[in-house]
Amino acid sequence: MHWKHAIAKAYAGSMPRPSPANSPRTGHQPSPALWSGHVKGSVAYRRILAGLAFAGVATFAQLYSTQAVLPLIARELQVTAAEAALTVSLATVGLAVTVIPWSFLADRIGRVRAMAWGISAATVLGLLTPLAPSFPVLLGLRTLEGMALGGIPAIAIAYLNEEVNKAHAALAAGTYVAGTTLGGLAGRLVAGPVGELSGWRGAALAVSVMATAAAVLFLVLVPPARNFIPAAAAGFRGALSTLAGHCRNPRLLAIYVQAFLLMGGFVAVYNYLGFRLAGAPFSLPATLISLIFLAYLSGTVSARWAAGLTLRFGRRNVLVTGTVLMVAGLALTLTQLLVLILAGLLLFTGGFFAAHSVGSGWTGVIASTGRAQAASLYNLAYYLGSSVIGWAGGLLFQSLGWTALALAVMGLACTTAVITAVVHPAGAENVTARNAAPAGKTAR
Repeated sequence: MHWKHAIAKAYAGSMPRPSPANSPRTGHQPSPALWSGHVKGSVAYRRILAGLAFAGVATFAQLYSTQAVLPLIARELQVTAAEAALTVSLATVGLAVTVIPWSFLADRIGRVRAMAWGISAATVLGLLTPLAPSFPVLLGLRTLEGMALGGIPAIAIAYLNEEVNKAHAALAAGTYVAGTTLGGLAGRLVAGPVGELSGWRGAALAVSVMATAAAVLFLVLVPPARNFIPAAAAGFRGALSTLAGHCRNPRLLAIYVQAFLLMGGFVAVYNYLGFRLAGAPFSLPATLISLIFLAYLSGTVSARWAAGLTLRFGRRNVLVTGTVLMVAGLALTLTQLLVLILAGLLLFTGGFFAAHSVGSGWTGVIASTGRAQAASLYNLAYYLGSSVIGWAGGLLFQSLGWTALALAVMGLACTTAVITAVVHPAGAENVTARNAAPAGKTAR
């Protein structure tokens, strides 16, 4: 009967596809003729998006959880403000230095297993953080927590590009980035009020419990990989060869420069806009200033919205448009009207996350091999920009004021737009999307 054949066919399609017996174990994707990835609307596609969104919440809620309670940490542990800020800086440094090692481990043991190891270790360390008996122990736990979280960002993008049909990979990456914005926002908003009631330890515990729940949902929802073949150990020389190959690819290099410049400028703006709003003529209290992080919600929307637009206009055009929106938003912050400044921050944040969602997903499309390493280099550049430019922007702000800082960040965004427009040929991504669409269908 027809219904029996339909059930048998559906069941067979849901089973993991075994690796070919004679397939070389190189980490390359199997032939697209065998299976081209989960398509938009399928159950597995929805589970991937939901699972990785929860992974983003678990990762970035923990990563930035102490930022909202730095004064409490400084007061309760009797350390300076700069020392308290190390609870954020060391976590991001730990993430940056481990994204590449995690990517090579993922090539050996699988994307899902590597992410599961990383997110599980991070949640355990996060639950131990409120119990830290001293400030040095707290810094050690935060560093280890960041190192564990390094197993999520790069691997997630590589997993998406292997398991999702290429026609919908950009949209899937945008959804993941949207989850990261919610995670970063949730960590700050939960920690602040709880910290005022029960101190920084209570705040850290509340964020860790939330992250643990998100991690469990990730482990339950994310489907096993179907398009992954373990890579043979290449050794240190082979690892360097893979990384060097990516760095010699001008298209990938342009994406890495974009990550470094845009993330650095983004962090600099959020680091020092609060100082401007606290001074004359605004003189806003700290409670109201902390609400500027709600502008992240514009990034949550724009990340997924921009990813969908890539199917119509191409990644190149959408990324450049995101940088233009950043410049326009920063221009509004140069005024003395608070309403325009806040509107500009919304526009700036939306433009940044639009560009970031496109750039992070683009790495796996450009890189035909070593996709996890390509995404790891993106994350390395991303967090190095956060550390270097985010810190250097403070020197500019202290010496020349907000106008100089805003103009500098605008210059970084314009530089990114020019590099993207020059390196990536117009129309190339539309051709790729059409070629990646399933037979008999066009990318939508």
